[in-house]
Amino acid sequence: MHTFFVNGKKISTSSDKKLLHFLREELNLTGTKDGCSEGACGTCTVIIDGKATKSCLIPLEKLIDKHIITIEGLTTRESDVYSYCFASEGAVQCGFCTPGMIMSAKALLDINNDPTLPEIKKALRGNICRCTGYVKIESAILKAAKFFRENLPLPKEEHSGLLSERFTRVDAIEKALGTGIYVDDIRIDGMVYAKALRSTYPRAIVESIDISKALKHPETVTILTSKDVPNNKIGHIVNDWDVLIPEGGTTRYIGDAIVLVATLTQEALDEVLSLVEVVYKELPPITSPIEAMKEDSPKIHESGNVLTTETLKRGNADEVIKKAPFVVTKHYSTPFTEHAFMEPEAAIGLIDDEDNLLLYTSSQSVFDEQREISHMLQLDPKKVNCQAQLVGGGFGGKEDMSVQHHAALMAWHIKKPVKVKLSRQESINIHPKRHAMEMEFTSACDEKGKLLALKATLIADTGAYASLGAPVLQRACTHAAGPYNYQNVEIIGKAVYTNNVPAGAFRGFGVTQSCFAIENNLNLLAAKVGISGWDIRYLNAIRPGDELPNGQIADSNTAFDKTLLAVKEEYEKHPRAGIASAFKNSGFGVGVPDTGRCTLSIEENILHIRTSAACMGQGIATMATQIVVETTGLNPSEIICEQADTRRTPDSGTSTASRQTVITGEAIRKVALKLKSDLQKGMSLKDLEGRQYYDEFTSITDPMGSSKPNPKSHIAYSYSTQVVFLNEQGKVEKVTASVDVGKVVNPTAVEGQVEGGVVMGLGYALTEDFPMVDGVPKVKYGTL
Repeated sequence: MHTFFVNGKKISTSSDKKLLHFLREELNLTGTKDGCSEGACGTCTVIIDGKATKSCLIPLEKLIDKHIITIEGLTTRESDVYSYCFASEGAVQCGFCTPGMIMSAKALLDINNDPTLPEIKKALRGNICRCTGYVKIESAILKAAKFFRENLPLPKEEHSGLLSERFTRVDAIEKALGTGIYVDDIRIDGMVYAKALRSTYPRAIVESIDISKALKHPETVTILTSKDVPNNKIGHIVNDWDVLIPEGGTTRYIGDAIVLVATLTQEALDEVLSLVEVVYKELPPITSPIEAMKEDSPKIHESGNVLTTETLKRGNADEVIKKAPFVVTKHYSTPFTEHAFMEPEAAIGLIDDEDNLLLYTSSQSVFDEQREISHMLQLDPKKVNCQAQLVGGGFGGKEDMSVQHHAALMAWHIKKPVKVKLSRQESINIHPKRHAMEMEFTSACDEKGKLLALKATLIADTGAYASLGAPVLQRACTHAAGPYNYQNVEIIGKAVYTNNVPAGAFRGFGVTQSCFAIENNLNLLAAKVGISGWDIRYLNAIRPGDELPNGQIADSNTAFDKTLLAVKEEYEKHPRAGIASAFKNSGFGVGVPDTGRCTLSIEENILHIRTSAACMGQGIATMATQIVVETTGLNPSEIICEQADTRRTPDSGTSTASRQTVITGEAIRKVALKLKSDLQKGMSLKDLEGRQYYDEFTSITDPMGSSKPNPKSHIAYSYSTQVVFLNEQGKVEKVTASVDVGKVVNPTAVEGQVEGGVVMGLGYALTEDFPMVDGVPKVKYGTL
C-alpha cells in the first residue's frame, strides 16, 4: 500500500500506475495533461515536495509520505493571480501546456518571488509550448511574481471587446486552470477502449490475419477487420486511404492499420494486440519520389505514383534567362517535419438516445469528419454528429482522420462508448507531416538587381496517401516566385506517392518550402550584383497596382515594402544579420469553393454565436466575439461563442489556410448586421428571445490555369520580412519580424501568432527533422 498526499488529502492505494495516470484516472484530476508519457513535454508537471516534477514517469511506490500539488491544488489567490497573468499577457493559446507551465512557475516563485528572465527560462526548460514562442509565458510569470511579491490586488479590468482592443481570450481562464475539457479528459460510464494494430512494414502483402487467440482474451470486447468496414476507402480529398488493410492487401506505410481491437480496459490493449497473428510478405519500400516516378517502379496506388502535377507559366522564362546579366541556379532540399502539437490525437464514439453516432473529437473540422465517417459507414450524414472539444494544437496536423474513424467504427459496431487515443510515438509515426521537397530554382535579374525571371521545379514527397498533397503543392507553386514584381515564370510541381509517412497540411502549407528556395536565390543574386539582401527585396517588392508573378494585381492595402522599411535600420547596422521575406494567402483560393457561415441565436438573454470554425489555439471564439461586439454594440458579457457541433453550428469549413478570421469572420459580421438592425429599432435581447439570424460569405477566386490575364488567385495575402541576428559564435541572438497583417482584430493574439510562428520557423530552419530509414521513422519526441 502506497500512502502520500495530493492537494493536502491523504491517499492510500496499491495501484501500480504512474502518478500521472493515477491522478487523471483514479482521482479525476484532469488538469494535469498527458502530452507524451515520456517525460519530454512537461504538460504533466506537478509539484512534489516543492519541486516541479513530470508526473508521467513517477511510480507511486516512489511517493511514500510525499506531498503532491496539482493545478487543482492551487490556493484561491494563486489560481486568481496565475490565471489572470497568463490570460492578460496572452500566454494561453491552445492551452494544453498551460497548467504544466503554471506549476513550473509556482515551483520557482515559491522560492524566488523576484526572478530574472534567465531564471524563468531555466525553470521552464522542462516545459514545451508549441504555440506561443514562450515570450508571453515569460512575461506572464514576471507579472505574477510582482503580484505575489508586492501583494497587489488583481485589477478589475473591463474590456469593451471592440476590434483592435487587447481583449482577453474568452477561453483563457479555463485553459490556464485545467478546467477546460479536451477529449482525453472525458470519462463515460461503460466506456471501452480501442486501438489499431499497425503494420510491421512500410510495404508488404498481408497474407493472413488470425484473431482467434486475441478473441479469447478475457478483456477482449471485439476485434474488427476490413470485412467489418462498410466502405474501406476514405480520404480528406481523395478516397485512397484504407481504414483497415484487408487480407491480400498491400500496406503502404508503417502506420497502416490492420485490425481494430476493443478491450474493457486501456491497459489490456497492447496485450490483446500482441495475440493477433499477421503473416506478411515483405516488399522493398519505395521511399524516393524520383524512384517512384520511374516507369518501371511498382505502383503504390492503382492510379499511379504521381498524385498531381501543377504548372504555372507566364511570359517566357527560358528566353529571358538566356539573355539575363545575372543568373543563379540552385538545388534545394527540405525535410519532412513533425507538427508536435501538445495534445496527442484522441476521439470518443458512442451511440446517442436516437441511435445516431456521436463523436467527441479534437480536430480542425467537424464537418470534414462527418463527411468521411458517414462515407465510411455508408450512413446519412445526419446520422453522424461530431462535437468538438478543446483542441490542444493542430497546425494542420489534425485535418486528416487519425483516430476519429476508428472510434466511430467501433462504437457503431458494439453500441458502447469507445475511446481511441494515440501515444506520442504513435502520433509521430501515423499522422501526415510537412512535405519533404526537392526543388531546383533558376532566378535571373538585370545589372541593378531587378528580377526578370524564374524557372522552378518542385517534387513533393506526399508519402503513402494523398492527404492534402494536391493543395499543398498548389500553394508551393503559386508562392514560389515570392512577393515580387516580375512576370516571366515557369513553375512545375509534382506531388508523388512513396511508402514514407504521409505528408499533408502544416503551417505554411507548402509555402515554407518554396520560400526557402526563392529567398536563398535572391541573396545569391544580390551578392552577384553587389547590393544587399535588403536592397534587392526593396527594389522588387510588390506594391499596390503591381502584378504578382502569378498574375494577381496587388490591391491598395498591400504594404510589403513597409515591412522592409521597418527593419532597414536594424539590418544595416548589424554585422551578422540575415534577411528574408515571404507572403502567404488567406483562404483556399485558386477557385476552390470557400464559404464561411454563422448563425446567431438568442437564448435566455444571451447571444450565442454558432460557427463550426475550429480553434486550435488561434482564438476563434475571441475573434468572433469582438466582431459581433464591434458590429452590434453588445457587451461581451452578453455573448457566448459555441464549440463546433455538426447539429448546432453551420458548416464554416476547415480551420486551415489562415481563412477563418477573413472568411467566417466576414460571415459573422454580415449576420451581426441583421441583429444590429433589430437592436437599432429599440429591441433588446430579451425582446428577441428565440430569434435566429443566419448569413454566409463566399470568397470568389480564379482556378489554377485561368485564362484571365490577371487571375485572382487568393482573396488576401499577408506579407512579412524577418531579420535574424547572429552573435560572434554564429548562434541566433535575436529575430525581428515585421508583418503586414491587415486589420488587427486583437493585438495580443496577433503578437502571439507571430512570436509562435517565428519560433517554429527557427526550429524548422535549424534543428527539426524527421529522419526515416526505408520508410520507418527514426525519431523520438524528445529529440525532434
